[in-house]
Amino acid sequence: MIAPPDRTPLPREFFDRPVLEVAPDLLGRVLVRTTPDGPIAVRLTEVEAYEGPGDPGSHAYRGRTPRNDVMFGPPGHVYVYFTYGMWFCMNLVCGPEGRASAVLLRAGEVVEGVELARKRRISARTEHELAKGPARLATALDVDRELNGTDACAPGDTPLRIVTGAPVSAGQVLNGPRTGVAGDGGVHPWRFWVGDDPTVSPYRAHVPRRRRS
Repeated sequence: MIAPPDRTPLPREFFDRPVLEVAPDLLGRVLVRTTPDGPIAVRLTEVEAYEGPGDPGSHAYRGRTPRNDVMFGPPGHVYVYFTYGMWFCMNLVCGPEGRASAVLLRAGEVVEGVELARKRRISARTEHELAKGPARLATALDVDRELNGTDACAPGDTPLRIVTGAPVSAGQVLNGPRTGVAGDGGVHPWRFWVGDDPTVSPYRAHVPRRRRS
């Protein structure tokens, strides 16, 4: 008999570690989104680690700005950003306060609130596609900039929380280059995923945009 996933919230100390320790350890954990219509829960299957000033792929590479301010704050908070003029993506802040680093939540399996997720992801052909990719994951969970800065470790009711779930064994964890990251930041093998999991998004290398003539 398989034991049910542990619903104990992860403590702040879990996130107060180097981002390359936190990122693979998030696989198998469950992200719970509380909405007025009910909870939606996603078992995380793919993440990417982003450091601060030393990581050319990070939003914090050039220092602190109003956009990335949450990355410099306490660990365990949610950093949400808007991309391509249409999508939101969410991260979990790691490490000590003042040193920017975060884990991008790239994909997962919706394990609770499937019908609620379907209402937001009407283009998904299967349940495996509901949160297959960072923008899809955020859309399925109804996450936008209003949740930027949310404390996922706060006691009591909170719109986003990470619970223990069922951690993935080291033998199941694979890693490789981050998706769509250009230049020097593209060489870091800081994308981590659960091997052979159907909810993991396909890898895509960075493709430079051509300027219009």
